[in-house]
Amino acid sequence: MADTVEFELVSPERLLLSIPVEMVVVPGSEGDFGVLPGHAPMISTVRPGVISIWQDGAVDRRVFVAGGVAEVQPERCTVLAEDAVPLEDADEAEADRRAADAREALERADDEGTAAEARKRLAAAEALRTAIASARG
Repeated sequence: MADTVEFELVSPERLLLSIPVEMVVVPGSEGDFGVLPGHAPMISTVRPGVISIWQDGAVDRRVFVAGGVAEVQPERCTVLAEDAVPLEDADEAEADRRAADAREALERADDEGTAAEARKRLAAAEALRTAIASARG
């Protein structure tokens, strides 16, 4: 069995990461799950939260994702993220702006589909704010 698993993080715009990792922990809709080399194949939706990328026995980097889908194979984990922000680059003001925009969109929503999308954006913005606060201690 290989010592690493290939991790790919893809946004709608581009491939963000494609690196071998020791382990990756993904915020799945049913709870966080870790992917090690040789993991059983699976597909999961991804909730807003932080992906932790492990190298040399420790978290090497963290990336906030606003949701998406993860596909796991024994040699690869691919996350198709709706939006992704490296946690070290995340900005509290940006999270607050995203939340304010989502609240405004929710107030203006004239149908359930638009309101549901605004609520989803608001939940992601609030999760980003929480992730930033947790990372900064």
